[in-house]
Amino acid sequence: MPSPVGTHAGTTPSSRRRRFLLYLTFIGPGLIAASAGNDAGGVVTYASAGAQFGYKTLFFMVIVTVFYVVIQEMVARTSVYTGKGLAALIREEFSLRLTAFAILAFAVANLGLMVTEFGGIATAFSLFGVSRYLCVPIAAVAIWVLVLFGSYRYAERVFLLMTLVFVTYPVAAVLGHPNWHNVAVDSVSPHFVFTSAFLLLGVALIGTTITPYIQLYEAGAVVDKGVRPAEFRYQRADAVGGAIISDVISMTIIIATAAAIGGTGGLTSASQAAKALEPVAGQAAEALFGIGLLGASALAAAVVPLSTSYAVAEVIGAERSVSSTFRRAPLFLGVFTIQIVIGAAVVLVPGNLVTLIVNTQVLEGMITPVTLVFILVLANRRSLLGTAANGPVARWLGAITVSVVGAFAGFLVLQTVLGWFGA
Repeated sequence: MPSPVGTHAGTTPSSRRRRFLLYLTFIGPGLIAASAGNDAGGVVTYASAGAQFGYKTLFFMVIVTVFYVVIQEMVARTSVYTGKGLAALIREEFSLRLTAFAILAFAVANLGLMVTEFGGIATAFSLFGVSRYLCVPIAAVAIWVLVLFGSYRYAERVFLLMTLVFVTYPVAAVLGHPNWHNVAVDSVSPHFVFTSAFLLLGVALIGTTITPYIQLYEAGAVVDKGVRPAEFRYQRADAVGGAIISDVISMTIIIATAAAIGGTGGLTSASQAAKALEPVAGQAAEALFGIGLLGASALAAAVVPLSTSYAVAEVIGAERSVSSTFRRAPLFLGVFTIQIVIGAAVVLVPGNLVTLIVNTQVLEGMITPVTLVFILVLANRRSLLGTAANGPVARWLGAITVSVVGAFAGFLVLQTVLGWFGA
């Protein structure tokens, strides 16, 4: 049976409808991967940006969105034309030392995300008066049991429905009556604040938007879906569209928070972040925010450690399956278990959860350049992708993306080191 992608449809309404339905069948990996960035760490970081700097980070987010689109398209193209995930490609195309370094970076980045997700769970329950010392251990055990003795796919549907609450942010951005003139100006012209706080938040915004977990997930999902090279234009639409839609929602979180509590400084509690939803939910804003945050955090807390386990097992060639027992897949399930334990344990250490969540996104931002270098090198290789490899424009865009993201991370590291010496 010939592929419908290869047919030359006309411009009749029925042909346009068929083409639209074809695009719908490919929606998934890109959109889901990009939307994953709007989890606990994402929402708290974007809300903190709006609360601390008003609309001034919007232009920065526009730049990040361009970079995000470039990277997501490269990941989708590389996976479609090779039929392999990122971890497998790195193992085949690079030395053993570089492969070990890449997997270690992925593991550290995802471990930071695990702290974020359990921090999100604790923050959500705190809105309902439940202590983190009670809810986090219970949530950790529940997620562990869900993966080892069942499948997270069924729970995923429930969690995704719960995360739909964040769609209210675009509505809240409108009902909050922001200064649209300032929104427009700050979105199209640079408004950087040359302070350590702005730099720190900038790295956090990069880390929560272009996170290694998202690239790992997208690559693996594209391969699992079996997308063929002839169908790449549809997968490209999914990857590019997902990145844009995700960041539009991210920017509305900044706008809604800036309109509600902009200029008050960094967030110190989830109650402050929830105030951005008051134009939509009124007195129920905290409850609405808490339910959505819980759903997003629980979903990511199950999927993120699995992405690490798959990457590690794929590189080593070990058994990797959720349905396997510990005896059949000790490495796969052991890595998953360790991440759950460490992520939950760190969150139980006394401290401000909102600050902890933002700081883990900074860690993500510092590790992200490592991932981007591997993606760019792979996408540039004609020996791997043939004519589907990056052309001159894509090479330049990719190089600029890696350079800018790396520069922000480098400045933060330099600032931290100088701070140790009192400079």
